[in-house]
Amino acid sequence: MKSIIGNRRAGVARARLKTPPAIPLVRGWRLIFLLLFVAVTAAGYYVWHAYKRPLDMPAERVEVRIAAGSSARAIARQLQQVGVGIDAEAFVVAARATGATQSLRAGRYEVARGMNLLALVDKLRRGDVLRERVTIVEGSTFAEMRATLAAHPELRKDTANMSDAELLRAVGAEESHPEGLFAPETYVFDTGSSDLDVLRQAYRAQRAVLQQAWENRAEGLPYRTAYEALIMASIVEKETGAADERARIAGVFVNRLQKGMLLQTDPTVIYGLGPKFDGNLHKRDLTTDTPYNTYTRGGLPPTPIALPSRASITAALKPEETRALYFVSRGDGTSEFSETLTDHNRAVGKYQLGAR
Repeated sequence: MKSIIGNRRAGVARARLKTPPAIPLVRGWRLIFLLLFVAVTAAGYYVWHAYKRPLDMPAERVEVRIAAGSSARAIARQLQQVGVGIDAEAFVVAARATGATQSLRAGRYEVARGMNLLALVDKLRRGDVLRERVTIVEGSTFAEMRATLAAHPELRKDTANMSDAELLRAVGAEESHPEGLFAPETYVFDTGSSDLDVLRQAYRAQRAVLQQAWENRAEGLPYRTAYEALIMASIVEKETGAADERARIAGVFVNRLQKGMLLQTDPTVIYGLGPKFDGNLHKRDLTTDTPYNTYTRGGLPPTPIALPSRASITAALKPEETRALYFVSRGDGTSEFSETLTDHNRAVGKYQLGAR
């Protein structure tokens, strides 16, 4: 009897062991799925918040200057300093993962409202920098142009120790004097570009403008070469107060050359004085002979006296047909033109001497 009862009890025990606790197991999997869902949701929110949401910006557009060799963390700090709301750690991870810091180009970058962190990192990786600009003013001298380039903080100063003659050779010029040979325009370049690159571009631009204007010049002009036309253009540039008077002023000077008259233009005298010019042109300056004094010497001066614009070059080679031989400033940027010396003296008295 004991063996039978013992066997029955063992069988009941074995039966109990074979029956799994079904309900607790199902609840366990639900908890695991719930935890996974929460984790994935949290990770997704973090990814969106850190990488894909629009960055907080203090303005529509912000500029940041990145120095060469900056680390990802240094870039993050610079972005934060200009007000861009980024997660520094997320930025470092993304920058390193995409190689943005290895391919970075130094320079100014623009961050626009609506951009997310991933787009910003891609911008840095591509080196999508803002291009720099330098403007050479019409009528400025070559010396002033060199000073403008030397003062630009984003240009490499490769010509700093070059003489004018060395610089001309470096840009491929055959001329011996640099004045007038460079186009006064706005030039766009990448940060760290050489000032020599800008000068080459300006020289080629001016040469192309002059060549085209020379090929389409009016007939009967008193210039033997395109360079003489460039000299005239520089005088027109310095004498022009109103842009629409360029061609008429050129016509006056052409008339005077054709009649063998002295040009008698103050800007050439001032250029000849160089550093001696104190801001006021004195009578002694007009009578002191220099190669650029068109009161004492006939014809054109030996070189241009400034960097003439395209408009002045066109005016010099297509001057207005006029009988005027004189002009004087009215004091408002325009000029009074006269055909006779008597009328000119009357205009000088009215506009320059205050006579009535």
